[in-house]
Amino acid sequence: MHSSYLRFPADVPSGGRLVVLRLQVRRFFCLESSCARRTFVEQMPGLTRRHSRWTERLRSTLAAVGLALAGRAGARMAQAFGVPISRSAVFAAARCIARTRSPGPAGGGC
Repeated sequence: MHSSYLRFPADVPSGGRLVVLRLQVRRFFCLESSCARRTFVEQMPGLTRRHSRWTERLRSTLAAVGLALAGRAGARMAQAFGVPISRSAVFAAARCIARTRSPGPAGGGC
């Protein structure tokens, strides 16, 4: 093990209050000499993504709001749930879901 650090991804609100998880993740050395990466971080599949501030549950909830309402209305609905988010972030979440549903070349960043 190389080191560890804390991550704080936001989750789906409960009772109108924002839920933030406190995850201690470990960073490991790569022992393979041919590997370009010297260290790597353990991932929690189904819970978080790399560099993400949201859990997968929150991401899918915001994407559903974005698909249904889009823009400002989606941001206001998310605010009512207790998730502060901008209208552009609502659009980004909705675009990510739309890309995974449509056939064709995969887009990056989702």
